[in-house]
Amino acid sequence: MFFCGISGEPPQDPVVSAKSGHVYERRLILKYINDNGTDPLTGEKLDESDLLSVKANPKAAPPRPPTATSIPALLHTLQNEWDALVLETFALKQQYNNTRQELSYALYAQDAASRVVARLIRERDAAREALANVQASMGIPAAPTNGADVEMTEEVAPTALPKHVIDQIDETQQALSATRKKRKAPAGYTTPAEVKTFAAKQTIASLHSASPAGINSIAVSRENFSQFLTGGNDKIVQLYDRSTDKVLASLKGHTKKINHVAFREREGEPTLLFSAGADKIAKIWSHDTASGEYLPKATIKTHKGDLTGLVVHPTSTLVAYASLDKTYSMHDLSNFSQVYHSAPAGEPITSLAIHPDGALLALGTLSSNIQISDIRAGTVAATISPEGTPFSVHTLSFSENGYHLLAPDSPTSVAIWDLRKMTAAHSIPLGDAFKVNKVIYDYSANFFGVAGSGGVRLFAHKTWEELVRFEEASDVTDLVFGDQGKELWGTSGREVRIWGVPE
Repeated sequence: MFFCGISGEPPQDPVVSAKSGHVYERRLILKYINDNGTDPLTGEKLDESDLLSVKANPKAAPPRPPTATSIPALLHTLQNEWDALVLETFALKQQYNNTRQELSYALYAQDAASRVVARLIRERDAAREALANVQASMGIPAAPTNGADVEMTEEVAPTALPKHVIDQIDETQQALSATRKKRKAPAGYTTPAEVKTFAAKQTIASLHSASPAGINSIAVSRENFSQFLTGGNDKIVQLYDRSTDKVLASLKGHTKKINHVAFREREGEPTLLFSAGADKIAKIWSHDTASGEYLPKATIKTHKGDLTGLVVHPTSTLVAYASLDKTYSMHDLSNFSQVYHSAPAGEPITSLAIHPDGALLALGTLSSNIQISDIRAGTVAATISPEGTPFSVHTLSFSENGYHLLAPDSPTSVAIWDLRKMTAAHSIPLGDAFKVNKVIYDYSANFFGVAGSGGVRLFAHKTWEELVRFEEASDVTDLVFGDQGKELWGTSGREVRIWGVPE
């Protein structure tokens, strides 16, 4: 009978070393060779190829060790196994606790490093802004930087639109203006008579965070009319599906409240989501068809003041922003580059609207003046100045036929300005308790809506008749018409309210 040179027990699969002649259990000697590469008894170099299998016949079961032939011996063996298991468990617990402590220290160090980096970034941005202000006050142009860590920031402002952009605007303006006079509302579009029947249809509550609460802007998809985009005081942009009653996306990146949101939906291209905030930046997200998610595409840091306007140009290839820094800018959506940044105006810009033909834009100001500018030349074509005490013009809306501009002419009234004569065609007082937050024309230009502290009111164009009013929402911050003008969407607090033709 053979005995293993390592374990001292009869081997189950015996092998013999061709160099030393000693017998081993195959699994034990292979493990030893892998770890040491030598013979365990002689210390000579030993490879697996030096092992020869021993073929014993007949095969017999190994004898039981004498220590395992009685019950006391078996109990002693089990006790030893249990003790070994307990000791191993204790060692594992010690190792686990040590690992937890090391991980805790690593997380603490990482958090401290992140705080230091965030503080340095804030200090760097503050230094950049202070330098830009000093350069602006001294009339020194800002030097371009090659170390920008975000897209479309610290760029040299173009003094005029590039020729290819002007050509796009001209082409769009000619195509749209040629059909404007003959343009009619689509078949099945809501009539003023149907607007009079509008009633509350749905209230979607508890959107965004409760602190700070409030929705400032809403945009409704024109491809999927159940989806809408909101921007709130909680610094988040939310995409919501009304049909499934689910939040499709919560987009972060702003550090202050969101003032404006918008869609860009163009056939053959990914859907783009836009936001503009009080943190002086604008963000753009693009829909990824593979994952179904909206991925960040650009962060725009052109302006030095709160962003007060956001409009996608009728070409669908440009987006415009306005700011309290007295300027507005244009950006190309094909590569997200800045194509124009206006010279500072005489006063901060508080609102922005683009003419449906795409050639003109309207800018509201803090002193109640409204500037009508030529986008292509970057010059002011006309100025509208309502009479009375100056106030801030926070909202503007062109009629779809391009002939009229709807805007407040006081904090509690709205005027319809005839752009052909640059005079007010009519003014509608809303009452001293009604503070105007939003004005909007519908697509047919047959009626328009006014939202404010007193709820929502809809009026007929030309006759100026009040068609319907809704006062259940105390302070409506934004307003938009739905598909075919059959619905009206408004934001109030954390709610989105929908009114429309009864079903």
